[in-house]
Amino acid sequence: MKLPFSASAVTFCFLCELLIIVVSNSQVAEDMYRFGRNSHVSYKYDRIDEVQKQCVSVLSASSELRFGYSDVIGMKGELSFVNGDWIQEDGKFPIMPFDDRNGNFSGILSGDRRSSPMKLVSFGVTDVDHAHRLKKSIPINGFMVMGITRDGNFMDSVYGDENLDFRLWPGHSQISIPFQGIYTESKKNGGERVLCLLGNTMLPTRETNPANPWEWMKNPGDVPMSEDDQILLVLRYPLTFTLTNRMITGELRSLNRDSNPKYFDVVHISSQLGSSAKYTFGSQNIVSKACNPYPYKDNMTDNVISVYKGTRFCEILKEVTRDKPLSVVPNWRCNGTDDFCSKLGPFLSDEAIKSTHGGFQDVKLYMQDVICEQEAGHSNTGSTMVSAVFRAVSPSENRYNAAKRSGVNNMSLATEGVWKSSSGQLCMVGCLGLVDAKRSNCNTRICLYIPTTFSIKQHSIILGTLSPINNNSAFFPLSFEQLVLPTELWNYFTLTHPNYSYSKINPAGIVLEKNEPFSFSTVVKKSFLTFPKLEDETFQDSLSLLSEDLTFHVSGFPDPMPRVQAPRVDIQLEILSVGPMFGRYWYAKNGSTEEQQETPYHANAAEYTEKQLLLNVSAQLSLSGKGYGNFSTLFLEGLYDPHVGKMYLIGCRDVRASWNVLYESYDLESGMDCLIQVVVSYPPTTTRWLVNPTATISIESQRTDDDTLRFDPIKLQTFPIIYRKQREDVLSHRGVEGILRILTLTMAVGCILSQLFYIKHDVDSLPYVSLVVLGVQSLGYSIPLITGAEALFKRMVSESYDVSSSGTLENSEWLHIIDYTVKLLLIVSLLLTLRLFQKVWKSRIRLQTRTSSQPISVPSDKKVLLCTFTIHLIGYIIVMIIHGAKTSQKHLSPKTYMVDKENSHSLPVWATELEEYAGLVQDFFLFPQIIGNIIWQINCKPLRKLYFIGITLVRLLPHVYDYIRAPVPNPYFSEDSEFINPSLDFYSKFGDIAIPVTAILLAILVYFQQRLGYYKLSQVLTFRQYKLLPSFRYERLDSKSSETELVSGISGGDTNEKDQVDVE
Repeated sequence: MKLPFSASAVTFCFLCELLIIVVSNSQVAEDMYRFGRNSHVSYKYDRIDEVQKQCVSVLSASSELRFGYSDVIGMKGELSFVNGDWIQEDGKFPIMPFDDRNGNFSGILSGDRRSSPMKLVSFGVTDVDHAHRLKKSIPINGFMVMGITRDGNFMDSVYGDENLDFRLWPGHSQISIPFQGIYTESKKNGGERVLCLLGNTMLPTRETNPANPWEWMKNPGDVPMSEDDQILLVLRYPLTFTLTNRMITGELRSLNRDSNPKYFDVVHISSQLGSSAKYTFGSQNIVSKACNPYPYKDNMTDNVISVYKGTRFCEILKEVTRDKPLSVVPNWRCNGTDDFCSKLGPFLSDEAIKSTHGGFQDVKLYMQDVICEQEAGHSNTGSTMVSAVFRAVSPSENRYNAAKRSGVNNMSLATEGVWKSSSGQLCMVGCLGLVDAKRSNCNTRICLYIPTTFSIKQHSIILGTLSPINNNSAFFPLSFEQLVLPTELWNYFTLTHPNYSYSKINPAGIVLEKNEPFSFSTVVKKSFLTFPKLEDETFQDSLSLLSEDLTFHVSGFPDPMPRVQAPRVDIQLEILSVGPMFGRYWYAKNGSTEEQQETPYHANAAEYTEKQLLLNVSAQLSLSGKGYGNFSTLFLEGLYDPHVGKMYLIGCRDVRASWNVLYESYDLESGMDCLIQVVVSYPPTTTRWLVNPTATISIESQRTDDDTLRFDPIKLQTFPIIYRKQREDVLSHRGVEGILRILTLTMAVGCILSQLFYIKHDVDSLPYVSLVVLGVQSLGYSIPLITGAEALFKRMVSESYDVSSSGTLENSEWLHIIDYTVKLLLIVSLLLTLRLFQKVWKSRIRLQTRTSSQPISVPSDKKVLLCTFTIHLIGYIIVMIIHGAKTSQKHLSPKTYMVDKENSHSLPVWATELEEYAGLVQDFFLFPQIIGNIIWQINCKPLRKLYFIGITLVRLLPHVYDYIRAPVPNPYFSEDSEFINPSLDFYSKFGDIAIPVTAILLAILVYFQQRLGYYKLSQVLTFRQYKLLPSFRYERLDSKSSETELVSGISGGDTNEKDQVDVE
């Protein structure tokens, strides 16, 4: 008997949908991120006649264009600007509204202060029509975006997003206008390049009430808009780009009458040429006023700090300053009045800057539009001309927008100067804001260095000052710097090796003697435990690898843990140097052979052998969290003992922000408080199953109680950290578990096939295979295919850190092959299980058809399903009760710190426990068969021994693997194997023992049920008048005879039962 057509269709559709889901889960949805890169945008020039009419004043003053000027790409770059300033004349007709309510992104990147709104404008030339070039003009298309914003969402690029929609939300307004017009050149003002354009866009409609023109903003969801094509834009660029001739000016005006509701007051635009324009170095007279004689004696380096004098100065300078802010150093040496010492150099201070009281907290400097022309030459006397713009950013500004801002104001300083390799000093003259004809604003000197010598008091990759040229009373010299990151050093010093100068080794030795007295625990540590140490690599590699192991970025908590849950603190310990090596060895590998021979590493290698007890180290410790504002950064230097895994350090914190208090302090070192002792203890690299893999940090001030700089001792404990080799183990876990999945699924396929072959020769017991057992297995194979979860060995996932996001891991072809093989085996296992399900279902249909008058004689899974569901429901309730009881006893949950709130998307507790319990149901897949064997009173063997024992072993292997491996293979992960989460209370290691033992007992029970049969087993389990097995009213037919009669009735007696079953 065959299945009805409808059932076959449903089965076919289910398999097709399953395959579609598998394929969609196996590849990245690239269509979501695919853009039409080759799409051609056509630009119109249908308003040229109207443009010439409106731009008659511009055309009348135009001159003949430069001969051969046809560089389309050059024009687009030179005539475009980003984040310029605009201001509208005071009047009654504003061009756009602004919702001053606090938006979701207010204050971003500028602390907790509320950002001030900025009026920004960006313009770009989108097309140049050289085919219709005239003698004095060239048709062009442009696009402008202008807005008022306090968040970081202002579009800083005008290419690729020509959306004319008016954008309005709290803290942000933005209008986009496409233009078409002409490009001309004029001899006015020393030579100008002029754009005259007409625009067409949708503008927000004003109300008739001039006192409240944006009354509709009470309901901003319905914004009234009106189209306006009478918009004129005139932009003027200097023909020659120099220090004092770099400003872009423009006007945006409405051609409508002021009685027209579309009319708006004139908008004035200002910006300046950027690095894409060709700069002309010709201000030597002004530069010499600041830098003659060169080098200027500023006592910045004091002949102690070595500076860069190589041939890659331009490359390093651009790399260091690209989109990276420079920190402003407080005037801690100033002894003048508060007003004088609180000045931000030559810049104009707003209220937010003044509120820092000279500490300049969150005040930044950006070095923009760096143009560097290095003269060709091999002598040390070669010079390099440099031009740049220094822009001061107030704490009230959004740092992202301010970094790209190009407007000219009293917070911008245009500079030009010279760098010579003989001294390594970049000396520049600065012109503040708008430069007049007399150049009276060019009265600031800038001296800048790139140090190559670092110490606990010198940790900057850039050092510089801004000082007055003539009037020393104008402002106190303003210093700026940028802290060095060792991971970035290879970008800067490919051919020149920086070095670190240790000066706190002797005081660190006192810390060692104080914190490591002779004790039994110290002897045990040195004898049995292994900590990060120099390895059997080349000396440079060994130092670099040790530096990597000693570096950690992890969360932590106070030690001991307070009764009240403490806020999480983020801890970053960055190793700067180990022994003679500063930074990492990666940059040295890129150096030439000659320069590598000059490195002092080989000369000092003998001093740092395995016999040496201690290593010199320097580090940078950053703490972020509530209560650690005074310890945002600690600079550390001292000794590392690899035998006990401890660093004994002297710490220095920058306290220059308190300049008005610190001027009278005599025990500071370059404005730093270095009376701090720090001890860092690392976990061992071995015996992770015996020792908690966490680090501890102790910070203690050595100042007296009455000292204003003293602080209470700080003790922190990190969450588990992981070393380099352990990370390699973690990265290999996915591959190992993938291979184990393939082996176990292959074993499962073999077991299912053996059951299919078994029922061909033993059709008697076929109807007595529990459909609930097969349904549970089918569900177990389907869930990984549908949801993308891992089969049998669940890939470790964490909200805080996901190894699978690693590019190296994801791009590994063999891991992809493993994933596809696992999915293929899952599909095969599912299809074979469904085939077995179909055979059992058909055999029962035949029995029911033959014995319709006696339905009780046909095996049914209704009672089996009911009993199984009831027992598992009770078990799930018990699990929830146990979990709730244990959780209530804990004062601190590990997930409180392991899961970041911003990225947390964890399921509710009941859902997580249900997911875990679903795995338990699959582990006890034989439980429904046991119940069915009792209800049906079997005297046959429906399941082959190889099948149920083999599948049981397949289900037990993940528990065995989870038990024998290290308990913390990757402490950043909270889930380790499929449906088995050791971080939950119910399972842990106890579950890895109890579940396999229970599953084995179920397999043994099935074995005896099939071997003895119901009647023999009931006799064995009968004690006197008590029977352990329950009795059911069940009349069992002889399967073989009934099946034979059934087949005979259906096929006319020409086909026996075995052939009928095989055909299915």
